[in-house]
Amino acid sequence: MKYSILLFPLFFFVIAVTGQNSGEADKNRLWQGIPGIEKTKQGRIFVSWFSGGPKEPSPDNTVYLCFSDDRGEIFSEPVAMAGHSNGARAFDPMLWIDPDGKLWYIFNRGDKDAACHAVYARTCKHPDQKKLKWSDEFRLEIPSPYVFRMNKPIVLSTGEWVMPVTHALEPVHDWFAGKKQLQGVAVSSDKGKTWKLHGEIEAPAWALECMITELKDSRLWMLIRTGSGFLWESFSSDKGKTWTEANATQIKNPGSRFFIRRLQSGNLLLVNHYHFTGRSHLTAQISTDDGKTWNDGLLLDERSGISYPDGIQDKNGLIRIVYDRDRQGAGEILMARFREEDALAGKDASGEVSLKQVISKTDK
Repeated sequence: MKYSILLFPLFFFVIAVTGQNSGEADKNRLWQGIPGIEKTKQGRIFVSWFSGGPKEPSPDNTVYLCFSDDRGEIFSEPVAMAGHSNGARAFDPMLWIDPDGKLWYIFNRGDKDAACHAVYARTCKHPDQKKLKWSDEFRLEIPSPYVFRMNKPIVLSTGEWVMPVTHALEPVHDWFAGKKQLQGVAVSSDKGKTWKLHGEIEAPAWALECMITELKDSRLWMLIRTGSGFLWESFSSDKGKTWTEANATQIKNPGSRFFIRRLQSGNLLLVNHYHFTGRSHLTAQISTDDGKTWNDGLLLDERSGISYPDGIQDKNGLIRIVYDRDRQGAGEILMARFREEDALAGKDASGEVSLKQVISKTDK
């Protein structure tokens, strides 16, 4: 399938904020959610999310960032990293440190009236410096008239960067592409300078926010959020160029974002809603057989209205998961901390478990 790159209106590239600590966050935010997390080699922890306007989606949506230099005990006041402009909202930020140590702040920009939907980023070459120097935002040239992403890229054993994306084959005059949405990957072989789009994977309604894992047999395994009550899956045996027809897994999900990653041990970590009623019972589960089966895991938060986990494992093996709760009410951005042994045991086996830590909340 060939794609044509659309010439977007000039205003789509105009940004509301630029530079280091470019905009203080509105302390009277009406809602907030959808967090991301990353940690540098020297231990600085960054957390992102978005807010702005009365709700999501809204033309006023803005993406934010804060950080901690004391192992996550206290976080700085959030600053705006990219704002809205002429109806183009900024949303779904994600943090990722590439193999060279550069911090990527990746987010989406969307304008439903102009049918402009694309992926943008800002980068910081030295994220441990006291005074952070961020690039201006720039568009990732993923060749599609409608594309957005939610989750972190992965680096294959062969070196390619693979970013899971949701896309469509034609312009979309709405916030979401609905039934037109397809799942795929953007692949870069030159450290993010250029990207090639692969995959036209179909799945049930509300198929989006896919994630990629490289299996031990070198296949890529894509898990897909859907509205069917289960995660769906697809596989690639050629580094993401072609994909199998999607099918339902046995992994139940209430139609919400999940998180999966390979741990240092070689086991897989899945953070998902387990034995849930709606968006409740966020749980960290472990698979020792490359995703064929999962244990009962460690319950991170049993409350309702919790969702959208993102996570990291640091060089010492400590795992941190961020997620949100009650976006339109308390608007909490929370963090859980634990080790793999805790998720295997289903309890605080390490003595280092810390749950439900509030990083930020709305002030109403």
